[in-house]
Amino acid sequence: MNNNVTKDMVCKQMEKNQPLIARDRYRLHYHLMPSVGLLNDPNGFVFFKGKYHIFYQWNPFAVEHGVKCWGHSISKDLIHWQEVPVALLPDQWYDQNGCYSGSAVVYQNRLYVFYTGNVRDNEGNRQSYQCLAISNDGIHFEKKGPIIQVPDGYTAHFRDPKVFYMNESWWMVLGAQTEEKNGEVVLYRSADLWNWTFAGTLTGNGHQGLDHFGYMWECPDLFRLGNKDILLVCPQGIPAQGFQYQNIYQSGYFAGEIEKKTMSFEHDAFVELDRGFDFYAPQTMQDQEGRRILIGWMGNAEEGSSQLPTANNGWVHALTVPRQLDWKNGTLLQYPVKEFQQLLENEVRFNEVVLNAQQLLSLCVDKAFAVYLTVEDMKQSCLNIQIAGSQIIYDSLLKVFTFKRKSFTSYQTMESRHCKLDTLSDILILKDTSSIEIFLNQGEEVFTSRVFDDENEENVLFTADGEIKLDVKKWDVRRVMDI
Repeated sequence: MNNNVTKDMVCKQMEKNQPLIARDRYRLHYHLMPSVGLLNDPNGFVFFKGKYHIFYQWNPFAVEHGVKCWGHSISKDLIHWQEVPVALLPDQWYDQNGCYSGSAVVYQNRLYVFYTGNVRDNEGNRQSYQCLAISNDGIHFEKKGPIIQVPDGYTAHFRDPKVFYMNESWWMVLGAQTEEKNGEVVLYRSADLWNWTFAGTLTGNGHQGLDHFGYMWECPDLFRLGNKDILLVCPQGIPAQGFQYQNIYQSGYFAGEIEKKTMSFEHDAFVELDRGFDFYAPQTMQDQEGRRILIGWMGNAEEGSSQLPTANNGWVHALTVPRQLDWKNGTLLQYPVKEFQQLLENEVRFNEVVLNAQQLLSLCVDKAFAVYLTVEDMKQSCLNIQIAGSQIIYDSLLKVFTFKRKSFTSYQTMESRHCKLDTLSDILILKDTSSIEIFLNQGEEVFTSRVFDDENEENVLFTADGEIKLDVKKWDVRRVMDI
């Protein structure tokens, strides 16, 4: 049991780790990361009393999945974040083995937080409870205990409540596993956020033509964007198929239409949200401007935390840059929020650059930088961008985009992720000290990965097989995260 965990214990652990943090060259400049321990899923993403709040799964006591608290940071602009005291601790009978993922909504000028309480008995058997906590100021939370228990027909893998308002009711989507070990997203309905009624399956195995599509679905998120209803979800147990489903667990979306009277969901096929190595458990919110904004975990379950170099300094993982979502031409686009531009400085431009066998372009860069390039002319050519130990490649003949990085376990080995891409019009590269986010064609495809480069690498090299004409911009990215 972890019900003796206190905020004082968390603070002492943070203080103890400061000497290691201070000398870690892989600390990120503009991404949220833990001051100590392991960070994973973003939770409770919400705008409350003039500030953005993001919570996240956090084990401050080790670089592995153990004690799970809700870490908490706030911001006025989605860019400058302030860490505030831990919001939820596993200190009650119904969450003693972890305050697992969930969401937050604002109602009657109070912040309602919903999360999964994880409980294990001495034999390791799991129980899960959907729990409620309420805050008047966004900092201090009063736990109200379980509001939903696992219904008949489902295992204790029943978690990650995402609450939203639709059709004059409150709704909750939950990730679930049936007793037959099939993944689903289920629905609950409420008039007051306290009393919830099971409303059946939204979609999952055996629905909408899906068959053997994962043994568990995690972290659902349902919202309307443009003229489509979008369900984000993370299925577990899907085997790799060509370039698809290469990570151990997947993160993607279904687009379709919800019939409001029955809440049935007619949807298209599953589409991956991110093609990189390190992206999972995204959560969205709609802000005061009406934008749909996403933040994801810059990690995935397959990597043992000991493989990450930062584990030696007492911390692992981070969150992505906040991204605005748009629905356009049948595709979910994601791109850094406009506020990110305030961090860009020292712009350098290279117009009408011609790359061929005799000509290349080399840029001197800092530890955190951004590069944006537009492709003016690319006929049966191959673009190669070398960033320290990583490579970005687009082959216009094969119509394949590739990202390569050094393996965490063997720096002599390269590993790759790919996607089909009919044309390439532009690339935005956000490189932080130990991360890279690549946005293609204004967010049509995205690759998110952690990278741990040699300290001496200070150049970005553009070369071509064939001839390519580019416009290139490069910026330094100002540091906003404390050590």
